[in-house]
Amino acid sequence: MSMFREAGRGYQRFMDYDIAMLEKALKGTTTVGLVTKEAVIMAADKRATAGMYIAHKNVRKIEPIDERSALTISGLVADAQTLADYLRYRARLYYIMTGTPMSIKAMASLLALILNSSKYFPFIVQLLLGGIDDRPRLYQIEFFGSVTEEKFVATGSGSPIAIGVLEAGYSEDLGVEQAVNLAREAITSSIKRDAYTGEGIDVVVITKNGVKSHYFPVK
Repeated sequence: MSMFREAGRGYQRFMDYDIAMLEKALKGTTTVGLVTKEAVIMAADKRATAGMYIAHKNVRKIEPIDERSALTISGLVADAQTLADYLRYRARLYYIMTGTPMSIKAMASLLALILNSSKYFPFIVQLLLGGIDDRPRLYQIEFFGSVTEEKFVATGSGSPIAIGVLEAGYSEDLGVEQAVNLAREAITSSIKRDAYTGEGIDVVVITKNGVKSHYFPVK
């Protein structure tokens, strides 16, 4: 019986360590997304942290997938970049094989399947996938594979601040410029109050005409 007790304690220590590392990895960054009738707007700050250390001041946290979709990344950079590269490859392969683009919902489902199948050795990420197929779409994908479609959403350590700004100012009837300004305001508010968020703001606007990127310095 003592052998089983020791094994149980060892497993518990491993789980406690794993949870502590997970909580640390998911701290840092702020990303937001919102949907209007015409577009999907995604925004993120540019600071990368390692604990309390500012590791980099010019990180791009929004990855284009194809000409009508993009992915924001929060969590472990290597995990997020691997998933973005894989999704980009599968979306391109799907287009080559079928002659039609992969739907945004199918992209979200593919990411969810990968994350869920890896839950015992998880990818430590929080993802926002946005794009346009028959209409603008925005999905939040958690690191165990849960997927929700959202009108507006925020992830990362600054999300409690950013989500309040989005909720106060959001309307599906916003114009593209108004939506961009709201996303900027949400990230700016997080920069002012969250130590893990900073440096500048990247904004990606996805419309039926394609994906456009913008950078806004923080004053």
